[in-house]
Amino acid sequence: MDRSQPSLESPTLGPCVIAPVRAVLRLRRRVCVLRKRRLLQPGAEPDGGTPRALRPGCSSGTLRADLDQPRFFTFDGLTELPSRTPRKKRRRSRVVLYPETSRKYRPRTERQSRAQRCLLLLVAIVGFQVLNAIENLDDNVQRYDLDGLEKALQRAVFGQPAAVGRIMALLRDYLATHVHSRPLLLALHGPSGVGKSHVGRLLARHFRAVLEDSALVLQYHARHHCPEPRAVQDCRKELAQHVTDVVAQAEAKEKTPLLVLDEAELLHPALLDELHGLLQPQRSHHFHNAVYILLSSTGGVEITRFVLQNASRTLPPHSSSAYSIQAEESQAEEELRTSLRELLAGEHPLWRTAAIVPFLLLDKRDVVNCFREEMAGEGFFPEQALAERLAEQLSYHHVAGHEFAITGCKQVVAKVNLLQHRPGRTGH
Repeated sequence: MDRSQPSLESPTLGPCVIAPVRAVLRLRRRVCVLRKRRLLQPGAEPDGGTPRALRPGCSSGTLRADLDQPRFFTFDGLTELPSRTPRKKRRRSRVVLYPETSRKYRPRTERQSRAQRCLLLLVAIVGFQVLNAIENLDDNVQRYDLDGLEKALQRAVFGQPAAVGRIMALLRDYLATHVHSRPLLLALHGPSGVGKSHVGRLLARHFRAVLEDSALVLQYHARHHCPEPRAVQDCRKELAQHVTDVVAQAEAKEKTPLLVLDEAELLHPALLDELHGLLQPQRSHHFHNAVYILLSSTGGVEITRFVLQNASRTLPPHSSSAYSIQAEESQAEEELRTSLRELLAGEHPLWRTAAIVPFLLLDKRDVVNCFREEMAGEGFFPEQALAERLAEQLSYHHVAGHEFAITGCKQVVAKVNLLQHRPGRTGH
């Protein structure tokens, strides 16, 4: 060793010089370690990936020893960090709550809603009430046996199919329920002998049978209950009392009574006023749950004129269809009812609220059927030839090949009674 150069191990260099040197070496090794870490990161190798040469003093052994040391974050070389391209954000597709190609489901909270359950319960209750009401309608129709009544009228009343059909339609519509806001007032009008009183008797007989109480059927005859010498006020009070008693008993038994007033054209205007007052809306509902039938010959002249005029207008079957003929007949009957309503409304306001049912003139074959029916009822054999000979004794209107009886079947009973006094005629 050259003596001119000082030695590190000379006694002149003490611990105060060796300690700083060691600290500098330690810092140098730390810097080498940090640079090495930057070189090991991906993308940090310049010049085609060739690693940067180590600085002098940074040996591989020293670097390998320092790799095991704990790593700390420093701000050295932040500018040399590689820049990362920002990741593109995915565009989320819009959420479709109820797509058209899949089933739609309601939220769970709606399916368990109490309001929906209450609504379903209400619908069930309403449906049950409707079914119950329909059953009650059927029960009312069966109670009054309207089918049997219609068959009886068609069998016993001759020449009045339109009148019988209208009466049955009105009765079916009214008797379907028990509680009503207004009564059913039927006004049967027509000439003498066409079957008005006969229909009234058949209706009264049928209602007595189905109601099982004769007190719920009232038959009032003007000549019998209020003859001419009797005071009108007494007849008025008696009529009001009869009607009140019948409707009160029927209401107690929840049934619909029948009140038939025959020969209504002979009723005094005071009696019509009393009856009209009982049917007013402000009266008790007992008077509304009843069937009132007025039998009158008022308007018989208009009906006779209508039948005779329309007999010549009857179309032959081949000129038009049956539907068109029926439509024309219905239109003509509606015109007749309108004209009768205007005529009767002038007589008394009671007929303004009534359902007018006109009874037309009877043809000769209908009179023959009346004779046969009466002969069978009196015990005679209903011989067709005898019935035709008896029918020849009556008077007729001859129009367009038709023969309409002037008095209808009014004289049938008297003619059949004369057979009992003839010799050689015995009942079978």
